[in-house]
Amino acid sequence: MISYQQAVHDLYALGHELHRTPAHKFEIAQMRTLAAALGSPQTRFPSILIAGTNGKGSTAATLASILQAAGYRTGLYTSPHLVRINERIRLSGTPIANEDFVRLYARVREKALNLVNANELPNLPSFFETITAMAFLYFAEAKVDVAVLEVGMGGRLDATNIVEPIVSIITDIALDHQAYLGNSIAEIAGEKAGILRAGRTAITLPQHPEANDVLGRRMMELGANAVSAARNVAPVSPGSEALVQQTGGRTRFRHEIFGEEVLLDSPLAGTHQLRNLALALTAAEELHALGYAKITSEAIAHGVRETRWAGRFQVLPATNARPQMVLDVAHNPAGAWALRAALNRHFGERPRVFVFGAMSDKAIAEMAQILFLTAECVVATAADNPRSASADEIAKLAEGTGTRALTAANVPVAISLATQQTAELNDPVLVITGSIYIVGAALEALGLEP
Repeated sequence: MISYQQAVHDLYALGHELHRTPAHKFEIAQMRTLAAALGSPQTRFPSILIAGTNGKGSTAATLASILQAAGYRTGLYTSPHLVRINERIRLSGTPIANEDFVRLYARVREKALNLVNANELPNLPSFFETITAMAFLYFAEAKVDVAVLEVGMGGRLDATNIVEPIVSIITDIALDHQAYLGNSIAEIAGEKAGILRAGRTAITLPQHPEANDVLGRRMMELGANAVSAARNVAPVSPGSEALVQQTGGRTRFRHEIFGEEVLLDSPLAGTHQLRNLALALTAAEELHALGYAKITSEAIAHGVRETRWAGRFQVLPATNARPQMVLDVAHNPAGAWALRAALNRHFGERPRVFVFGAMSDKAIAEMAQILFLTAECVVATAADNPRSASADEIAKLAEGTGTRALTAANVPVAISLATQQTAELNDPVLVITGSIYIVGAALEALGLEP
């Protein structure tokens, strides 16, 4: 048996979908072939499938925490990871153990090689298809009561979409991955709508008109049980019945669930997270109606409170060695706007210093205009990833907004340099954002668990 380190190395060597040419792209029909050779593990547990541009992970983590609090054996599959690859596959909150990771990787790898040698597959599955198959095997072996699955990219052709979900959830849709999903909201929504199923529950929120139109039409064509989560979006206007308090990196408000008023206290801060929370709450209510009777108002409140989803407007208190920090994965313009609004709401006019890095295929210039205009200084850096934009490129974009910019070779150096820049500021906030790889490296440098 190979070592854990070798398994991880070999898995990365398979390559990401975004690196592959169309001729080597692993299609969903081939994912079905691989799964069938493994005994179709995805058919041996009920699943909830979540697609969207932003908020999928937050929605998935919250819903999984609610199910776990209700006493259900719960699988959670998300991507990408912050620090360790094991984070992607969790059983009742605990990442997969190294020995199980190695064992399942070896099993999938062996089957894939046999299929290629038998000409039943044209090439080996990619990184994402392989680890998705591993997750399906793990959840089937663990006999989970339900698995919450986050779509990797798009939906229609994503490896996760070989499941038959009992509930499908679509979060907010925005422009991202246009080279693969389309150049308009309507085209991208069409790809996301691929996770919907005939006669099954589909949960969404009102959003961009083009997305609303595409999703609504598709639900009608399928005869899906369309459910709006709008009733569970807490109002934030002063004087509203459910006045939302957002302090200390948490969101608190009172809300009625199953006819009972409960206090919801979420560690996911920012007004945009109220939409993700509403989707999770609505899914919990719908699952209760589908027979998951242990989901009570008390379990929902407990699950929301105990949600763990690092790097999403995660607020770290100031210490003698560093200022107050915020870590947030804002990897596209929609995420950048959400971060800017959350910073304004939580910190007002307090001066900000940014540590920022992003992948080169992202809309960095647009994100720079959204975020850097609010900063005293930007420390540009790059993640240890071949897709990373250079620190020099980001610094030039920052300077183009009129904001002072510095560069750092890596995230630990960037944090140190940014901390120095805050020394002369009055009550500053150090914001670490951009790619999930930047936030993950920051968590690791700060000695924090993801």
